[in-house]
Amino acid sequence: MDCSLIIRAYNEEKHIRRLLEGIKQQAVKDVEIILVDSGSTDSTISIAESFGAKIVKIPADEFTFGRSLNYGIKEAKHELIVIASAHVYPVYPDWLETLLNPFKDEKVALTYGKQRAPDFAKFSEKQIFYQWYPDLTNLNQVTVFCNNANASIRKSLWEEHNYDETLTGLEDLEWSKWAKDQGYKIAYIAEAEIIHIHNETPSGVYNRYRREAMALRKIYPEAHFNFYDFLRLTISNILSDLWHAMREKVLLKNFFSIFWFRFMQFHGTRMGHRETSLVTPQLRETFYYARGRERKEERERDVEPIRYNQEK
Repeated sequence: MDCSLIIRAYNEEKHIRRLLEGIKQQAVKDVEIILVDSGSTDSTISIAESFGAKIVKIPADEFTFGRSLNYGIKEAKHELIVIASAHVYPVYPDWLETLLNPFKDEKVALTYGKQRAPDFAKFSEKQIFYQWYPDLTNLNQVTVFCNNANASIRKSLWEEHNYDETLTGLEDLEWSKWAKDQGYKIAYIAEAEIIHIHNETPSGVYNRYRREAMALRKIYPEAHFNFYDFLRLTISNILSDLWHAMREKVLLKNFFSIFWFRFMQFHGTRMGHRETSLVTPQLRETFYYARGRERKEERERDVEPIRYNQEK
């Protein structure tokens, strides 16, 4: 199954080589790689070119998440478009195959895969990934939730509805909402697993959730997120993280990061919403609620994972 793979990047030399090596080891071999670069000053472009990637440049002052994707997809030659962040890498050699298989159903517009954090990630970030990306595949999910760090769409549908270039984030959610409204399916594929590297400062966490909340408010203008939501969700998620960290015997080394991460997450959310809230209970739970039940052991697959050179 052929595909064009779009990577958005800015100064990603530290991580992009591992992603490109993971793509090279996929069972799907006819992969057109398109790097959309927004002004990198490091070796990101030269690394991508060494793996045969096509380079598309977007001026830094014109960058939005949606616009950069539109630039890349416009240049793609295949119908199936895979989208990956430059700081992710696949776990298994069938990542692309499992991500693309659901498109055999003509009603599937978008697929997205599991995300997990590396060992060194903040504990709360790991908890979010466990919550948002469960172990069970769902070929026709109820919500419009998805994530373009690890996703795939049909180019023919993108031609009907480009990514919204005005949003500060969540361009994937807006596109998914449009696809659902047209009667198409959104498929979550647990087997299409990647490692997503975030190593943000407190201000980085605040800014990420603030801009995503700003975008969510634009997509759902009738919603609100007030001070009570901020207090309730901050406290409940901190308590949940502390309990899970204690159960996993890693509380001491993660104690302070749990407090600042969750505070910045929901402080940023509140500032982005500016006293507005989420529109559906399902979406509220996906984005914000602490896990109410104990996490089970990760389900192991009978597929040998990719063995990466640890220096890369």
